Amino acid sequence: MEEAKIKLSALWGALMFSYQLADVLRIYSGDYIAGGEIFGTQATQIMWLAASIYMVIPVVMIFLSLTLPYKANRWANIILAIFFFGVNLFALLGYASGYDIFLNIVGLVFNVLTVWYAWKWSKIESDKLQSSL
Repeated sequence: MEEAKIKLSALWGALMFSYQLADVLRIYSGDYIAGGEIFGTQATQIMWLAASIYMVIPVVMIFLSLTLPYKANRWANIILAIFFFGVNLFALLGYASGYDIFLNIVGLVFNVLTVWYAWKWSKIESDKLQSSL
């Protein structure tokens, strides 16, 4: 399997785990307030569906990074990592806890690395590996 695919898949897994770690720490630290609200607004089923779609994207990208063909793989990783970077950057404004800020910055680093590896992934490297199989 191509080294770039493995790195990209691992970065999506690391991003997903950093999100989950932040959620767990938020619950145990007491920063999580139960009550069905998202950003101070009573959550609807549509909001929960949107949140679940957002959170499942890194999970799906773990698989897609290993299976998509070169061009689709490269661009999916670049576009989605830039999107997640923007969301994470915006989310930094809403976090006051040190662990949340730290894990959000870690997520930003994973996003930058994903774009970097996808951007420098060369078609030549991909073609060489395919022809040697």
